[in-house]
Amino acid sequence: MSIPEAYSAWAPSYDSNRNLTRDLDATVTRRLLKDNRVPVMVEAGCGTGKNTGYFSQIADQVHALDFSEGMLAVARSRVASPNVTFQQADLTSDWPCPAESAHLVSFNLVLEHIESIAAALRKAVHCLVPGGRIFISELHPFKQYQSSQARFIDTAGKVVKVQAYTHNISDFFNAAEECGLQMVSFNEWWHHEDKVESVPRLATFMFQLSASGDAA
Repeated sequence: MSIPEAYSAWAPSYDSNRNLTRDLDATVTRRLLKDNRVPVMVEAGCGTGKNTGYFSQIADQVHALDFSEGMLAVARSRVASPNVTFQQADLTSDWPCPAESAHLVSFNLVLEHIESIAAALRKAVHCLVPGGRIFISELHPFKQYQSSQARFIDTAGKVVKVQAYTHNISDFFNAAEECGLQMVSFNEWWHHEDKVESVPRLATFMFQLSASGDAA
């Protein structure tokens, strides 16, 4: 099952299934972006729209992209904000966004499904205005080292693991440098139900394009 097919199959139950990683992502995204207000942002991998409604409050215009039509169908029914446009897109191919148009691009729980972080970041940089930022919230590689990955139970009761790639922390930093981005912040996060001695559940990054717009 391809990644888009898997997420389309998961879409009807994605928001209702118990998922600490999904819930933590929503919490930290709101915490870290609460002081931001931007004219245009791109949500790269909007899924069922779990963050889209919030993004519509901090951005005048939101381009919400996802490669799964099933996820987009749920998102469209969930978010009716007039300043949000949903479009199906492969994040490793050309994005349906004008060059130098976005002030903020977000990746939430999507880069584990993309083999090359740099390839995705290059597409994001193409959309960014000079001085624009990229926010990333992803499953921590320490969790991946323990064989954690996106998975769900299908209608037949079978556990479906969605194809994923392990990215080390250094991979994010190296990809950002390759794309001409500078680090603004990096954080590691635990859900309040995680055991004290557990590894971090999420890693978040904020990168910024130079004010001159120079990129690799």
